[in-house]
Amino acid sequence: MTNQLIPGHADPILLTGATGYIGGRLLQALEHSGYRVRCLARRPEALRTRVASATEIVKGDCLDPASLEPAMHGVYTAYYLVHSMGSVGRFEEEDRIAAQNFAKAAKAAGVRRIVYLGGLGEDREELSAHLRSRHEVADVLRSSGVPTVEFRASIVIGSGSLSFEMIRALVQRLPVMICPRWVSVKAQPIAVEDVVAYLMAALQLPEEGAVFEIGGTDQVSYGDIMREYARQCGLRRWMISVPVLTPRLSSLWLALVTPLYARVGRKLIDSLKNQTLVTDTAALAVFPLKPRGMPEAIARALINEDREFAQTRWSDALSPAGQPRSWGGVHFGTRIVDSRQAVVPVAVEQAFKPIVRIGGSTGWYFGNLLWRLRGVLDLLVGGVGLRRGRRDPKHLQVGETLDCWRVEAIDPHRRLRLAAEMKLPGRAWLQFDVEPAQGGSVIRQTAIFDPAGLAGLGYWYLLYPVHKWMFNGMLQAIAKAAVHEGRGAVVA
Repeated sequence: MTNQLIPGHADPILLTGATGYIGGRLLQALEHSGYRVRCLARRPEALRTRVASATEIVKGDCLDPASLEPAMHGVYTAYYLVHSMGSVGRFEEEDRIAAQNFAKAAKAAGVRRIVYLGGLGEDREELSAHLRSRHEVADVLRSSGVPTVEFRASIVIGSGSLSFEMIRALVQRLPVMICPRWVSVKAQPIAVEDVVAYLMAALQLPEEGAVFEIGGTDQVSYGDIMREYARQCGLRRWMISVPVLTPRLSSLWLALVTPLYARVGRKLIDSLKNQTLVTDTAALAVFPLKPRGMPEAIARALINEDREFAQTRWSDALSPAGQPRSWGGVHFGTRIVDSRQAVVPVAVEQAFKPIVRIGGSTGWYFGNLLWRLRGVLDLLVGGVGLRRGRRDPKHLQVGETLDCWRVEAIDPHRRLRLAAEMKLPGRAWLQFDVEPAQGGSVIRQTAIFDPAGLAGLGYWYLLYPVHKWMFNGMLQAIAKAAVHEGRGAVVA
């Protein structure tokens, strides 16, 4: 069925949660398919650089009923991808109020369909607060009288999804895992691409409500998923099951090993006690989709993770002061990101010139003796060292070698990303971004490290003071070189 034949195709589609994991991917799919999209966002400025020029952004909050009316005007289908799991308060109450406000506004505006993504789990079981809230939100939306299509999913597998990144972090960091009871609980994981495909296919349904349970082809335990991830990454991991770890102890353990999830750890762990299996296969009959199996979903996540991670805006994870929120860098899944910036009162083109000249005969602007020593040590352990230099002192191309790095991406006057090729207990990147700012430009320098197990973490934290000193000095020297191309500079 083509888009032109879908009812309401000419009307705007309202998308909530566009800054989130599923919502962000759905936004791209809708735009790519030619739909008119209107995004509801609490912080429109955080979304403007991520949307197509034709996409509308309306400032609003589902907890603020008055802000929903302009967002709903003329909408045929509204996607509800909002949750309050990261809330510091009672997330169930916030979820309920937000859903009530949204449902009431949709009914008043004449919205013809609500599409909602919830969670699997049998209602007759003693569900966790998170899954219970997911089901309650669906009931609230349906009670408005607006036809509601609810999809219920288990673990979503894709680089960046909360559950998958938790599994990834555990496997990467722990050679031996003391596993609580929830590791043996069965789930039916689904690839993120398949979730988005189901959400898109809902646009072709008639105007009536329905509940669809969606999942991949495999019913597996969390332990099975971790073992498959380890197998595909070439890691050997030992898992020892113990019955004594309570949800509270498990959440503390999770917060220790995967610091990104400290706030939601308890809520997530509570949900893992429930089986999340597809018991109604109606979705397979209604939609012409064949979901992937768990091994293929993991393989796709591993293939896509570097490309998707490279698109991350590091500034989104920094405080307003521009400094990492914690010592040692900000965590993205298992990766550690250390970012700093300099503000220079020169044009973007001038600020980028010293960056593109880095390495080779120019050197690294700061601590060149230490860089040479690092190159010698790398040679001693079988690495490439610094002997390769660079092909041209002023120009770079993707794929070229640059001392102990390789040019992975270059956007003229905007971005340079280098991938490390020295011997490391993990993978590393060094990225420079230049953006226009009032009165000049902002140079952002970002070091990214993807540690391989505990050895990688030990390497990062042991050398972090040295790296911080080196990278600070490098950025200041680059800023001064940029000043030489124009006027003065102020380092943030």
